[in-house]
Parts: sequence; structure tokens; C-alpha cells
Amino acid sequence: MSLADRQPAETTCVRKPEASAWANQLEFVGRCILRYGLVLVLLWIGGMKFTAYEAEGISGLVANSPGMAWAYQLLGQREFSALLGVVELLIAVMIASCPLSPKLSAVGSLLAAGMFLTTLSFLLSTPGVVEPSLGFPGLSIVPGQFLIKDVVLLGAAVSTAAEALQASR
Repeated sequence: MSLADRQPAETTCVRKPEASAWANQLEFVGRCILRYGLVLVLLWIGGMKFTAYEAEGISGLVANSPGMAWAYQLLGQREFSALLGVVELLIAVMIASCPLSPKLSAVGSLLAAGMFLTTLSFLLSTPGVVEPSLGFPGLSIVPGQFLIKDVVLLGAAVSTAAEALQASR
């Protein structure tokens, strides 16, 4: 069965019997936390991109990325960080706009998914992801564990995109 053929009752990873009102309410609350938690993370981290602390914090990730290192040649470290901040803040506002504009929210969620895929690529390009004393799969705290959390944020972005696209129909 393809994803497009799934019935509305199959909205999670497992088949579920008809849900109770309590389960439906819990699912609604979970979706709200997922959407607006993602918005909060993007607002907070996007806002931090305007500080020297955050610009320095991401420098090792960006500088070691074959797909992103060029940005430091085009823009300075602080300028590129601020540009990322603007993008993250705009994406957060787009995702939050779901009640007013589901299509805009879906675009924001898809942009966030692309951003998290980019961030996850740093797992392959950044030195120090694996803790040498542990070997693979022992992740270092920074940058390894710091980056791996983006798998969950990617899932949140994909989920909010799907929800917004469904709402836009």
C-alpha cells in the first residue's frame, strides 16, 4: 500500500482502531505542541543567530561542510549567521501561520525540512561527531548529539507540512 492509498484512520506509524474522544483530544494537543514547539525552537535559535556566541558556535559546522563552506567566502561569519537567523525566523512565522494560511505554513514546514536535512549532513562532514574513545556509534556531546536531535525536528517539519497541506485542501 502506498502512502497515497492510506486511509485517514491510518495517520500514524501503526494501524489504530477507532480512537476515543480522549485519544483524539490528546492527538490534537500533541499536534499543537509539535507545530508550535517547532516554531519556538526556530524562533529561539534564529534569534540567537544574531549573537557572536551563536555565530562562533556554528562556525565549525559551516566551515567543514562541502555544501556550505563557500558562504564564509561570500559573507563573513557574523553576516552569514545573521542571514541564517533571518531565514529561521521567517520559516518559524510561516509555520505558525497555519490557521490563517495553511499553504504558506506547508511551504515553511518544507523549508524547515530542507534546513534540517542540511544540518544533518553536518554529521558526515564535521570532525568530532564520533567520540574516539567510544568508536562508532558513540556520538560526542558536541557536535554529535547536538546534531542528531535534528532527526526529530525533521520529523516535526514533515509532519507539520503534511498537516498544513491536508488543511489547505
